Amino acid sequence: MRQQGLVLVLALLVLMSLTILGVSAVSSSLMQNKMAISMEKQLLAFDAAEAAIAGVIFEAEDPQVLTDDTLMDPLSEARQLNAIDLLNQPFSCFDNVNWAERSLTAAGLTLGNVHQAAGHYANLPATTAWSKTAYVRQEACLGSSNVIGGSNISCHVFLVRGCGQVDGQSFAIANTLKAAVFAPSNQ
Repeated sequence: MRQQGLVLVLALLVLMSLTILGVSAVSSSLMQNKMAISMEKQLLAFDAAEAAIAGVIFEAEDPQVLTDDTLMDPLSEARQLNAIDLLNQPFSCFDNVNWAERSLTAAGLTLGNVHQAAGHYANLPATTAWSKTAYVRQEACLGSSNVIGGSNISCHVFLVRGCGQVDGQSFAIANTLKAAVFAPSNQ
């Protein structure tokens, strides 16, 4: 009789150990699934931010936009606005300051268009992509002294911030590109 009771206690201990291992395995699996979903959303938002930067470059190089007096590319538009004061002004995706803004939708990039339409960059999950372009300053072009030394050409420096956000998320992912463009000096 005593042996049967001991076997029952041992069986219960083994069963309890297996239950604890099973619960911890399920808990760990659920946590890893949440981390994977979060990482996927961050990567989708980063892709949207990168696409928003590419959209600014695409539009700034679009010959139809550059030759149409009714359209203005984002770099020219930013140059018309006040220069950003990087020491005293934030340059975030959610700035209320009027930087040159563009958006990228699922329709993609098309020649001859200023990309300011509302809409999602991706639909599953709904992801938004937008950019902000700010003029920074005019400076001597690095490495160009032998090419254009003594001329009235300088570099106009811009910051392009690409932003991406998956709907329902409290964060936006951003990346920034510094662009220097040869242009006439403002003298």
